[in-house]
Amino acid sequence: MGIQYKDWKSYSCFFSAEYCQQYLKDCYQKRNIENPEQKSYENCYAFLYYLEHGQIYYQQASSSPLIIKPILLFYGLVHLIKACILTTDPAYPETTAVLAHGVSTRKRKKQNYHFFQDEVKFQKNGLFPFISEKLFHMKQLEGEKVIMEELLKLIPELDELFFLLEGKRTFMKLEVAEEQLVVPEKILDQFHMTESRFKEFLSSKFEKGVEFSTEGLSFKVNSASSFGSSPLKFHLEENYYALPLNKDNYFNFPELLIHYLLLYNLSMIARYETEWWSELTKMMPNKDYPFICSFLDVTMEKGPFLVYQYLMGK
Repeated sequence: MGIQYKDWKSYSCFFSAEYCQQYLKDCYQKRNIENPEQKSYENCYAFLYYLEHGQIYYQQASSSPLIIKPILLFYGLVHLIKACILTTDPAYPETTAVLAHGVSTRKRKKQNYHFFQDEVKFQKNGLFPFISEKLFHMKQLEGEKVIMEELLKLIPELDELFFLLEGKRTFMKLEVAEEQLVVPEKILDQFHMTESRFKEFLSSKFEKGVEFSTEGLSFKVNSASSFGSSPLKFHLEENYYALPLNKDNYFNFPELLIHYLLLYNLSMIARYETEWWSELTKMMPNKDYPFICSFLDVTMEKGPFLVYQYLMGK
């Protein structure tokens, strides 16, 4: 199940203007956008260059020291996301309002600052609300805040680290049987739900809905359901789907947005909180350091994967 992905080699087809034009034309036709031929012709090089620039940022990040890595990874992801936007909005960027980051963070960090407890605030305008709506059909609440710990708990590859450092799991692995995903029954105790209530709850969290089998907790998903506003998260290193064990506000938050928010905050810290950032990387005083390093290792591979998954699902 899932998209076949083999790192940047999977992007090879996009490094052809001819292919990109046909790809964009297909995207625009599916969305009934006027003049798909002309618009795909106008946008094919911008699309290709966004992907190429993104790849270069990621390649540089892979060999860069930790103190500048978040900056390179953030701008790498931003370029890849802009390519995604062009598949749905041929006029992008129509106004300068969409060019801002779309989120903000406290500029001066308080004493005894911990990254885990830091937060980012959603803004009315800018790239974050724009991609939330354009790529995932989500209306963001201006002024809403999210804590970094909540976001880290929504990345399946960090589950083992949470278990080692905090003694608790953040995800439940799903098994695959006859092309269906099987949820272990012990999740019912975790969520304090009956089987029927859990089925109802999970179905409501998928944009396109899911089909549960009549017996047990196995269900089928279509390819669109495994991406976007869906609670299903794919563990890229271990090659399995999992469900978050925290069913609060961000249970079905798109993982691409999670990576954007974490990288935004880390890139701001790397740029403007030099003293704290240097101390963290040299002194390693608390759990912030292993989680930040592990996340940066994960997002190096996962960011391009999530974008590829989006582009292939078009």
